[in-house]
Amino acid sequence: MKLFHAAASPFVRKVVVLLHETGQLSDVEIVDAAGTPVNSANMPTTYNPLGKIPTLALSDGKTLFDSRVICRFLNDRGNGKLYPDAPELWATLTLEALGDGIMDAAVLMVYERRCRPEEMVITEWIDGQWVKIVRALDAVENDWMDQLAGPLDMGQIAIGCALAYLDFRHGERDWRAGRQNLAVWEAEFAKRESMVVTVPVG
Repeated sequence: MKLFHAAASPFVRKVVVLLHETGQLSDVEIVDAAGTPVNSANMPTTYNPLGKIPTLALSDGKTLFDSRVICRFLNDRGNGKLYPDAPELWATLTLEALGDGIMDAAVLMVYERRCRPEEMVITEWIDGQWVKIVRALDAVENDWMDQLAGPLDMGQIAIGCALAYLDFRHGERDWRAGRQNLAVWEAEFAKRESMVVTVPVG
């Protein structure tokens, strides 16, 4: 299998964390890929017509994307326990979606400055994305701490990767302010070996 990968991507990091947690890292060839919505020349467009990462090319010639699909596949392949059975499954999937939504908004904030000339950057767009993130973080702090305190699942991994990406790209905004419970949880979760060895760079 080949995983098209960029070390700075929080969505790719989710997949690599899962590979570590399920003991499958040696089964996957990591292939570097990088790009933006306006420059996909180095992205795996042959495997994924959307030109996005992560993309997982299987040994039978089939391809899987996006990160949630890849994570479900790899969890099943590795007999992992990161997706519980129903009814607990729905909470895990919802928390994973919330983490992915934080990542998505945070990446869009980066692209707004990276892909436009400075004079064309729409600060209201950036602020609007941050408002989404703030709402999501408040929801996690107020409604999801019991889930974060439970057995390891993909919801926790998604939130952990999302929070680390906020530190990586938007540290000046201080997501921890007013969210003591979430901050304490993140500090401990970041010590997991799978998180330590996948700290974003770039």
